[in-house]
This record gives sequence, structure tokens and C-alpha cells, in this order.
Amino acid sequence: MVRCARWLSILAVAVLPGSPPATAAAAPVAPALVVLGDSLSAGYGIRPEEGWVALLARRLDAEGYGYRVVNASVSGETTAGGLARIGHVLAVQHPAIVVIELGANDGLRGLPVAELRRNLGDLVRLARGAGARVLLVGTRIPSNYGPAYTEDYFGSFPTVAREQRVALVPFLLAGIALDERNFQADRLHPVAAVQPRLLATVWPALQPLLGPPARRGAAR
Repeated sequence: MVRCARWLSILAVAVLPGSPPATAAAAPVAPALVVLGDSLSAGYGIRPEEGWVALLARRLDAEGYGYRVVNASVSGETTAGGLARIGHVLAVQHPAIVVIELGANDGLRGLPVAELRRNLGDLVRLARGAGARVLLVGTRIPSNYGPAYTEDYFGSFPTVAREQRVALVPFLLAGIALDERNFQADRLHPVAAVQPRLLATVWPALQPLLGPPARRGAAR
């Protein structure tokens, strides 16, 4: 019986051909960069690989930044919807960075500005409370909502960023908004050809949050 037990213990730790050693440590998981956005980040109307978030993932990889990009964007999402989802996203992904690109659909629905600011502030606080660095991305709404509302709406993003002391992209569509050729037939969603310009708008505010590249000698 003793001899049998000894053989069983040897078999229990035997390594099959081609299997990693039992003592090998699991490969470290790259920190997550989560984009919590709406259709502007979900890539509405274009192929997923054409959107600015997918382009961001490729740039981070090419330049040696050790992040895995998680696009948690949903077309039609509002700040309230983001608040309902962010707890789960944070718990699952444990992100190092969270990019919050929400508010466009709130503005198109005429959400009171005070509620928009409160929701944006809560999103930032939850992300920071989970240990993430935060980038807030703003947007504009059409002027036919009235000058008072449109300006108060647009001012909500820098106000929240200043109060919460987080990085800000004032207007995601800066540089493309005035040319209808940059948009799909709905005149709301950018075409694939201008997605690199959206990334170029986000990058200067995002890069300081990334830290140095994880790989030495990576392309800059």
C-alpha cells in the first residue's frame, strides 16, 4: 500500500509532454485601458476595426505601451446608462485608465445640465475610486437646442474635469465637425476616413496618463 501511494503521488505531479512545468508562473495580464462611451466610440456605421478606439489599440501596441484596450462603448448610451454599467466594468477589468466619452445622447434628449454634470461627476468618482486614471471626453450638440442650453451643456465637461482634477478632451469632433463630408448620412456619426483624426484629438490628453512604454526601443 505504501509503494502504491508513492507511485500515485509521482503520477499526480507528472508533466505531460508539451505541457508547461507545474511551477511555471502565469503570464502577467496587461493593464486595461477602458473606453466607456457611446456610438462615437462604439464605431457606429463602420467596421469595428476602423473606429478610433481600435486605432488606439494598434497605436499603443506599435509604440510599446503595455495596455489591453477594452471598448465598453454602446451605441445610444447615456451618462445614466454608463452609471448603471460602470461598476461591473470596473469589477471585471480593474482598469488602469478609464476614458469616459458620454453625454452626447443626454444633450440630444435635452437632459438638464445639472443632471448631466452630476452623472459625469459620479462616473469620474467611481473610476477614480477604483484606482483608475481618468480622461473625460467632451462633445457638442447642434445649435438648434438654443444658445443658452448648448453653451451650458458644452461647459459641463471642463467644469467636471476641473472640479475632479482629471484630464480633458474638450471636443472629440474638433476639426471635423464643420464639414458634412466627414459624417455619415445621419450627419451625426463620423465616417471611417476621419477616425484617425478623432484619435489625434484624444492622444495629446491621453498620452500623459500612459506612463513610459513597456517595451524599450519601441517606435515613437
